[in-house]
Amino acid sequence: MNDPGQPTAGLASRRLDGKQTMSLEPERISLLQSLKRRGISERVLSAMNTVKREDYVPDKWHDYAYHDEPLPIGNGQTISAPHMVAIMCDLLSVEPSSNVLEVGTGSGYHAAVLAELTGDGIVYTIERFERLAQEARRRVPSNVIVTTGDGSLGFAEKAPFDRILVTCSAPDIPPPLLAQLKGGGRMVLPLGRGLQELYLVCKNHEITKEAHGAVAFVLLVGKYGFSEARGGGRANRFRF
Repeated sequence: MNDPGQPTAGLASRRLDGKQTMSLEPERISLLQSLKRRGISERVLSAMNTVKREDYVPDKWHDYAYHDEPLPIGNGQTISAPHMVAIMCDLLSVEPSSNVLEVGTGSGYHAAVLAELTGDGIVYTIERFERLAQEARRRVPSNVIVTTGDGSLGFAEKAPFDRILVTCSAPDIPPPLLAQLKGGGRMVLPLGRGLQELYLVCKNHEITKEAHGAVAFVLLVGKYGFSEARGGGRANRFRF
């Protein structure tokens, strides 16, 4: 559910019209090496090596699956840039057998990476658009449960969650998500409308909120989000 779905600069001129024209292995290896140089953990790199991004992008963008940029997936949404997926997963620090909630399924790619990290745990993911949810269900592994609805309300019947990931920007931490986060749990989410910041929220004896840089995501729409999605981010690029 990240991004407004507009191709990044120059991307529209590279449309493939469904043609798959090249082996992606060299670009996949190059991307993983680039993420390693950024300091991404070996565990997250291994999960992203296992989950093939080309399986989660439309055919017309197949050859660009390992470009480090968002790609359109329809309904005004995009699949996140790989470096953003990696950064958020590292901050979330998913442990084996974790019960994970994701808000904003999109194509299902980020949920699939989370599923790899949690192993025999379960990832529950909420998507606003039914079409995207249906397509994601056909792609994701068996330990990912895709549902539709207002993500700002969370998924109370499956709570509490060890980890919560929000892939769209909220005005503040949605109270239901905080309530559904287990003691000792971690939540990663962007906050803000124009100027947005990525935060790691930890729930221990007290709630701590740690900033991790400027980002730009589409807006979380819902009861504890924004009333509409206009004025959201233009791309989910993390600035170091």
